[in-house]
Amino acid sequence: MRVALVTGGGTGIGRSAALELNKIDFTVYVIGRRDEELIKTSSLATNNNHKIIPIKTDITVGSQVIALFDKIKSDHGRIDLLFNNAGMGAPRVPIEDLKEEDWRKTVDVNLTGSFLCSQQAIKLMKIQSPQGGRIVNNGSVSAHSPRPDTIAYTATKHAINGLTKSIALDGRNFKISCSQLDIGNADTAIGSRFKTGVPQANGEVMVEPVFEAEDCGKAVAYIANLPEGTNILNMTIMATNMPFVGRG
Repeated sequence: MRVALVTGGGTGIGRSAALELNKIDFTVYVIGRRDEELIKTSSLATNNNHKIIPIKTDITVGSQVIALFDKIKSDHGRIDLLFNNAGMGAPRVPIEDLKEEDWRKTVDVNLTGSFLCSQQAIKLMKIQSPQGGRIVNNGSVSAHSPRPDTIAYTATKHAINGLTKSIALDGRNFKISCSQLDIGNADTAIGSRFKTGVPQANGEVMVEPVFEAEDCGKAVAYIANLPEGTNILNMTIMATNMPFVGRG
């Protein structure tokens, strides 16, 4: 049995990843802050042999993350895939107007939460038999090119680059691989603003194309099914005509 954990698994990209992993015979734990959405994800599972298990967890609280991994270890003795998907953005305001509280919330969820989950996953992956596993980080195209007035989100996503590379390096001797999935304009509840117009670097507001969130889940499942000796360090999945290449 293969076991996966998807953070932010109640909606959007997290839900699509959980469902696609379930289809390829993973037992999937989905975590987040809203019970009702996690339970809905669980109810959509189509694989009768493997469950999607919802557990309400705040990834910014270290004790809750430890308790979650203790349960996974108790239930199955291993974890094969962690998808660090949970994320948030701060209000879009000029740098000088961003509140410290909003900065810290964004850093806590996007960066610290990913670190805490990775830390516990690596701890288990090192001692389980067979040893090893995969970690996939949701990086965003903002890990490479910012949008206007998004310093908190952009800074945390750039930091995910460092997290990914450090895990990939430090995991080598323990059969632990790490990938970064950079997503641009997925059609989710958060991404719906692209269809009504978002600010551009030249000051204009422009409608941008989107693509189906389900394709993000398929990308995660593809990475999950790679043989042990193969890894995709970075993958960009985006709406074909979004203004990313040549942004600005």
